Amino acid sequence: MKFSEGRRSHLAHIVVDTLAKEGLWKVEDGRERWVLNDIKEALDHEAEADVRIDGLVRKKIASLSRNVPLGSPEWDVLYRKYYEEESRKGRAGGG
Repeated sequence: MKFSEGRRSHLAHIVVDTLAKEGLWKVEDGRERWVLNDIKEALDHEAEADVRIDGLVRKKIASLSRNVPLGSPEWDVLYRKYYEEESRKGRAGGG
């Protein structure tokens, strides 16, 4: 899923505000814009990974010898299982 610039900005501000409220991190004056941009890039990276993994999982399900109808309970279970597997592979392999 690709976020709009407004959504990316909103989410980045939530992250910075939450870290500051929890006392986990203080952004130095003048650096907030850089930090916000880094957070936005991380959000984009995760969204791109999600799209890539979704495509891999859908192909994997479609390649099964039996037909698993989209939206069926079996399809949903397989999707979650394969998504988790591919996600772990991606994290272990550096993304």
